[in-house]
Amino acid sequence: MAVAATGGTSRRIGRYTPADLDQMLFIERASYPNPWTGQMFAEELDNRLCHIFVSRDGDGGAAEVLGYVCFWLFLGEMHLLNVAVDPARRRQGVGRRLLSHALDFAAARGAKVGFLEVRRSNRGARRLYEEYGFSEIGIRPRYYEDGEDAVVMLLEISN
Repeated sequence: MAVAATGGTSRRIGRYTPADLDQMLFIERASYPNPWTGQMFAEELDNRLCHIFVSRDGDGGAAEVLGYVCFWLFLGEMHLLNVAVDPARRRQGVGRRLLSHALDFAAARGAKVGFLEVRRSNRGARRLYEEYGFSEIGIRPRYYEDGEDAVVMLLEISN
């Protein structure tokens, strides 16, 4: 588990637990127009390809969930499904740490490439992914439920 000290508290990245779900759903609803449901997260937990990591502030049962990352690993590929940060904790490096953790985890398990889809209108997320070396490789027209296009991005992962 990665630990970073910040102002007397500790921020940890660790695997998702069911105790995190309520806070994750709050973050999910605050982050996306068509948020995942608790059932969707539960289904991902049953998927052996899926990995969910949570950034927490504090220890034990009182730890606050700051954000999370969800991705699949299969056949040397990482597919980034979901990254979200509590609106009150954005622009504090939480998303960057989660993305770095996920990419390091994937690389250590032999992933050679990473893929993701991101809303065309989400310029902030696209800039973040570009900072990590992702490049735009295509468009999925009307990918999202509201009809917005998705930008498909690719990263060659170095081990």
